[in-house]
Amino acid sequence: MTDAPIINRLALIGTGLIGGSIARAARASGAAKTIVATARSPETRKRIRELGFANQVTETNAEAVRDADLVIVSIPVGASGPVAKEIAPNLKPGAILSDVGSVKGSVVRDMSPFVPAGVHFIPAHPVAGTENSGPDAGFAELFVNRWCILTPVQGTEEPAVETLRAFWEKIGANVQVMTPEHHDLVLAITSHLPHLIAYTIVGTANELGEVTESEVLKFSAGGFRDFTRIAASDPTMWRDVFLHNKDAVLEMLGTFNEDLSKLTRAIRRGDGNALFDHFARTRAIRRGIVNIGQDSAVPDFGRQHAPLPMAPIARPYASDDD
Repeated sequence: MTDAPIINRLALIGTGLIGGSIARAARASGAAKTIVATARSPETRKRIRELGFANQVTETNAEAVRDADLVIVSIPVGASGPVAKEIAPNLKPGAILSDVGSVKGSVVRDMSPFVPAGVHFIPAHPVAGTENSGPDAGFAELFVNRWCILTPVQGTEEPAVETLRAFWEKIGANVQVMTPEHHDLVLAITSHLPHLIAYTIVGTANELGEVTESEVLKFSAGGFRDFTRIAASDPTMWRDVFLHNKDAVLEMLGTFNEDLSKLTRAIRRGDGNALFDHFARTRAIRRGIVNIGQDSAVPDFGRQHAPLPMAPIARPYASDDD
């Protein structure tokens, strides 16, 4: 494998968790020779300079993309269209324009009209992240052994797709190519619906009059705690996800409601066999995720536990003869 950069000049529009991690990973792996970054607010641009993960920080999006070989837009999907319109005149022929949005159909619809001839438009979605956001949240290892889905528009030249594939593989990701429509259906069940459920459960707990806020916080050491992690995700991003992938999400939500009705009937009827069979099937899915390396089998999801408090002086037990 060559150590030469995949990309000579990389431009990042948006440097939150994903954009900031791309910058750090591209620098650490040598995937890009020069990294140019920008962000909407002066405070964020200042922070990028302090963190030092970009060679250059520009004031505007248009300035950032000038002469760039690869432009990655890392912003809420609802802003994709206006940004594409803004940067279009400064995109050089032969450049690759991509994104990292969790929805692909609407990104293609909103950005495509502004992509100049000669620019390769390849939307993408790295299926990786945490509940944190902002430039400080990023880290170079975020994409290692995670999947990045490429959804090139019709007519995209294969060498451009292979260049983008090589870039993502260089920073640790596995790459799969699919259509935007299929991506949105798959992600509706694997990502979007789980987030919607998490937001709902946490909201429901907050509204229960019989359970005080202190009890919700105090006893959240089980499943509820894990839902709160998902529900702590960026509200702007997830608002846009649900608005821009509503058809696929509603389809999956309908299927989920049917399955929930089956479980409701099993509980009401005391049908332990139905419950056990369902839980056994879903447990097997979890084991499958671990087996293919998409999560760890470490107990309690790898959380560190506090040591057991010890008595100041260890005294031997008295025997029955004492």
